[in-house]
Amino acid sequence: MSDKTRSGSSGTGVDPGERTALVVGATGIGGSALVDLLAADGWDVIALSRQPGVARSGVRPLSADLRSAEDLTRALADERPTHVFFTAWSRQPTEQENIVVNGGMVRDLLAALSHAPLEHVALVTGLKHYLGPFEAYGQGGMPDTPFHEDEARLDAPNFYYAQEDELFAAAGRGGFHWSVHRSHTVIGHAVGNAMNMGLTIAVYASICRALGTPFVFPGSLTQWNGLTDMTDATILADQMLWAATAPEGRDEAFNVVNGDVFRWRWMWARIAEYFGVEPVGPGGDLQPLEQQMANASPTWQRLVDEHGLVGPELDRLASWWHTDADLGRQIEVVTDISKSRLAGFTSYHRTIDSFTALFDRYRAERLIPAG
Repeated sequence: MSDKTRSGSSGTGVDPGERTALVVGATGIGGSALVDLLAADGWDVIALSRQPGVARSGVRPLSADLRSAEDLTRALADERPTHVFFTAWSRQPTEQENIVVNGGMVRDLLAALSHAPLEHVALVTGLKHYLGPFEAYGQGGMPDTPFHEDEARLDAPNFYYAQEDELFAAAGRGGFHWSVHRSHTVIGHAVGNAMNMGLTIAVYASICRALGTPFVFPGSLTQWNGLTDMTDATILADQMLWAATAPEGRDEAFNVVNGDVFRWRWMWARIAEYFGVEPVGPGGDLQPLEQQMANASPTWQRLVDEHGLVGPELDRLASWWHTDADLGRQIEVVTDISKSRLAGFTSYHRTIDSFTALFDRYRAERLIPAG
């Protein structure tokens, strides 16, 4: 975190030790990074997830089912957080079900905290705010790139809109401040996450190396050649903390990406170099990972045995479908981040460094082969 960002995090004049943060979805990619940041910054942290994580200094794990209003009421009855960071979602078969479930989770969680002295609630959404839901992804009318926060909502059902509306309504009743954080694809450390491009690519490259096969880009020529950007989980965490504690971050929606842009034809070659595999660009037809890796489980099990890996089964490590969706897009996706920068948020990452640092960590933890 930059000095300017950190000075913003103390802009309310309240010592971090007097604040209690509730991180919802604490074992996910964004939630994990946020728990690390808050704990390092001296906050008391309640780490809420369906399955409790490991307790450590300054962090207290809490287990609850976000889809159950009754369970949330039970779990949060004695909790009094000052700040809530909502980073969770639950994938459903249709967008209408996504709206019911994910909007309901925000509503029910904030209702269960009606007794708490809330100062700020931060909500993570994403660029489907501009692109549309999965079932109509990148189809129909969309704003021009780069995406700006003041674009009107699309005329289509979208669970991000439902989550925002529940947040706004609760803030109106409870009098707390809010922020919304629209990330692009988030890369960071997590296992068993539904949208984990970093680990998915690492697993794919490791399998290609083991089989001696080319590292084939699974996506479209549009993504291969066009400009894009990404969001490091630590950048997302930095921005959420800044917005929750700096006056300039109150009651605003912010895009959040690393700050650099790249083309996948450049990035793919550098990731291939890291893993020692041969990069191959897209052909005329998409070659999705769900198709390429359909029979990869035996190879992965061999790597687990040979390298003493500690990771779970392949389908909990790799989210083929999500990486296919991102890399298969037939549209340019790039994000404007001027709004938060002009407001005082200055954290920055180079995306290739985000990838390699993540790969190094996965190797050190024996989730993927070391070489």
